[in-house]
Amino acid sequence: MDLACISQSLGVIHPICMERGRNAEVWDEQGKRYIDFVGGIGVLNLGHGHPAVVEAIRAQSDKLLHSAFNAVPHRGYLAVARQLAEFVPVSYPLSCMLTNSGAEATENALKVARAATGRQGVIAFDDGFHGRTLAALNLNGKVKPYKHRLGALPGPVYHLPFPSRDSDVGADQAMAALARLFEVELPPEEVACIIVEPVQGEGGFRLLCADFAARLRALCDAHDILLVFDEIQSGFGRTGSRFAFSHLGVEPDLLLMGKSMASGLPLAAVAGRAELMDALPKGGLGGTYSGNALACAAARVVMDLMSEQQLRLWGARQERATLAAYQAWRASGRYPMLGRLTGIGAMRGIVFEDTANATGSEHLAALLDAGRELGVLLMPSGRRRNVLRLLPPLTTEPEVLAEGLACLERALETLRP
Repeated sequence: MDLACISQSLGVIHPICMERGRNAEVWDEQGKRYIDFVGGIGVLNLGHGHPAVVEAIRAQSDKLLHSAFNAVPHRGYLAVARQLAEFVPVSYPLSCMLTNSGAEATENALKVARAATGRQGVIAFDDGFHGRTLAALNLNGKVKPYKHRLGALPGPVYHLPFPSRDSDVGADQAMAALARLFEVELPPEEVACIIVEPVQGEGGFRLLCADFAARLRALCDAHDILLVFDEIQSGFGRTGSRFAFSHLGVEPDLLLMGKSMASGLPLAAVAGRAELMDALPKGGLGGTYSGNALACAAARVVMDLMSEQQLRLWGARQERATLAAYQAWRASGRYPMLGRLTGIGAMRGIVFEDTANATGSEHLAALLDAGRELGVLLMPSGRRRNVLRLLPPLTTEPEVLAEGLACLERALETLRP
């Protein structure tokens, strides 16, 4: 694959060129078939080319490709906003703006939070990931490669340890770190918002501690701080529910969405309480391509397909298969590099530990190459890039999922000393 005209600052995990895809199966330019456990990094929860989504895009293309909503509105944007108000499981009336990407949603959430509170401070979490634009970058809880060599970034931003059963950081430890921050760094009345992923994506598919989430919600209420949940990767069915915050029992003030929202077309959103979303002056939010007509047509079908009942069925089926395979691999004792299983539902990661012959990140790098040769595409995550994240489409046929897991097992065999 010739990358001569591509910036060398772009990292490529798999040096193949994908030509076509159907649900969880893809083919490269040489015609080799793979089972896709990457899913566009969480974009394809409904798989490649879902027939209903493709038909909606085709039908829309005959009517209108684009209209900049803040110049001349179109019905697709309005319909998506109305549908989101029913789709997002919160108790209050939902208001939203559509964006092109998750990073853009993050940036606009920061604007909303500043305008609504009159404050500037933001609290984020270690190992979090919220985008690659400048303000979003400073929220990320990892320097390399995202913030390396960039100098000062928009702030002020402060980071806390992420409490999770998957990180060995408890709610008390994280709350103590927050109390220290308020005593030493800045008072709570200068904090505009706290932004957190209910399940970390780039951070290694770690589920936020529910006890901490409840305590954080109470603290935000007490100090008029906005609680922002970033569900760009964990939302739209990835955990077996429409949104992962349903597993935590608390509601956000603002919610970030993206990735699988339009099944492969660029669409994202920031949504929340109307009084917050209305805080900026008229014209303070918007964007030329935000809420493109084709993407809106896709998103409407996505939400139609993702009923709670259907998501539970898809999620439970995938979770059972993944857990059974992982438990068998661990029980065999053949793979000493296999560590804990992270995440929840169908959003699962596998930690790779250091052994006498290689580090966990080296094991995982070798696994990615071996998996590709054997016909399964895999994706790393984690601060040390030692956590395998599994992102097959929720719609993956059981036999294809079993085949992909079998390919993964054969790849594990290549790691044995």
